[in-house]
Amino acid sequence: MKKKLLLSVLALVMSLFVGIQASAAADDIRLGGNDRFDVAINVSKNGWSSASTVIIANWDAYGDALAATPLAYKYNAPILLTKPIALDSRVKTEIQRLNAKSVIIVGGTISVSDNIVRELRNLGISVRRISGSNRVEVANNIAKEIGPTSKVVIADGFNFPDALSIAPYAARNGYPILLTNPKSLLDSSTQALIDQWPISQTIISGGPLSVSETVYNNVPNPRRFGGNSRFEVSANIANAYFSASTAAFVTKGSIFADALTGSVLAAKKNAPILLTEPDRLPVAITNSIVNNGLSRFTVLGGPISVSDSVFVKISNNIVGETIVLDPGHGGTDPGAAGYSLVEKEIVLDIAKRVNSKLSNSLSKVVMTRQTDTYLSLDQRVKTAEKSGADAFVSFHVNSYTSGSANGTETWYDSTYASASSKKLAEEIQTELVKAMGTRDRGVKEGGFYVIRNSKMPSVLVEIAFISNSTDASKLASNTYRQKAADAIYKGIMNYYN
Repeated sequence: MKKKLLLSVLALVMSLFVGIQASAAADDIRLGGNDRFDVAINVSKNGWSSASTVIIANWDAYGDALAATPLAYKYNAPILLTKPIALDSRVKTEIQRLNAKSVIIVGGTISVSDNIVRELRNLGISVRRISGSNRVEVANNIAKEIGPTSKVVIADGFNFPDALSIAPYAARNGYPILLTNPKSLLDSSTQALIDQWPISQTIISGGPLSVSETVYNNVPNPRRFGGNSRFEVSANIANAYFSASTAAFVTKGSIFADALTGSVLAAKKNAPILLTEPDRLPVAITNSIVNNGLSRFTVLGGPISVSDSVFVKISNNIVGETIVLDPGHGGTDPGAAGYSLVEKEIVLDIAKRVNSKLSNSLSKVVMTRQTDTYLSLDQRVKTAEKSGADAFVSFHVNSYTSGSANGTETWYDSTYASASSKKLAEEIQTELVKAMGTRDRGVKEGGFYVIRNSKMPSVLVEIAFISNSTDASKLASNTYRQKAADAIYKGIMNYYN
């Protein structure tokens, strides 16, 4: 289970002044600022206490900088941004803080002028430039600086998202990023470089509209990462190369600068870059987070780039957790019955409602059953074990020979994860009683098979009595079933937060 510490209010307020915002979950931070210069500087501060080399690129022209991340990673260098004519005073201060001895400028004099070279040399810093007659040549010259490798990446040189989505993986593995025009063949100099090197695989970042089928068919052993959008490409790369990672960087998919400067830090942390809309997570990105169990996030850019609502959503402690929901009974085992109601149908309905809410909270939900099928108690336990569950909730309704018995109770077992199971039970019980208006029968310890044999925090919820007329009328009501689902969901969320 992911464990996160609460930060003090003072620490949070202080962090806002330097553009590094922490969430209530200490593992999640926002590297923001007043502009892209601030974001780059805060990325640098977060990742480097010092750096002998710094990469400098133009703040507004992504073409030259698209291939810079593997070069920066090679030299363990942050990427800082500049306007063409002069260094921003903040950038100069950051270079001095890093105690940099050398600067590599990426791009020609139109992107980064010789005046900046003189500024840096006046600070006693060695400066050299990697340039070319166009962005394709710049990328090729960066590749030559990195040196021959067994794999190369090819991406659209006239649009930035696909190149930056692959950048952390390429950088971490020392693979250069080569650029192409989507409407033409590879540049002859790029083709010559590929022909000279012992390339065993060519990684294509982007679909056929970004890197043509002609290029795909004329490079060694191509592997394409495409998609219907830049977000799908980003997710597909993360799914393929970062499935073992628990960390990710999240940034706006329509701004290159934040992704560029953050990509080197992402490479250092072996984390993918996930592209998002400012105010919502695209479906492909949501699925990548859930299916890969990503749980620690660095947001690149301020609230205008990635909204606070998105930041709060991915910062929740339940993100990346696997929750098993176990609707009791099913199939040939109907469970309890009363007032024309059957337990197996009620609990499946409520569990599905909880599933929907938990899935929207970016946890991975596993249902032991989703239809009216029979499962043995042992099968239910094994489903939880196989899924690597972080919590297990079994759904039931109660029954008694006398119609007077009524109310809600939640059970836990002390065999495994006793304290955590009890806490989960307490949170769910509190919310259920409040929402349902039922009698509070309390949290109880008992040896029900599914919670006695499940090693993760596990509870068994008896929502209400199907044998009591008042309780049964609530169990029959769609309104109260939704209230029950909302309450169980809230109890689980309270437990994690």
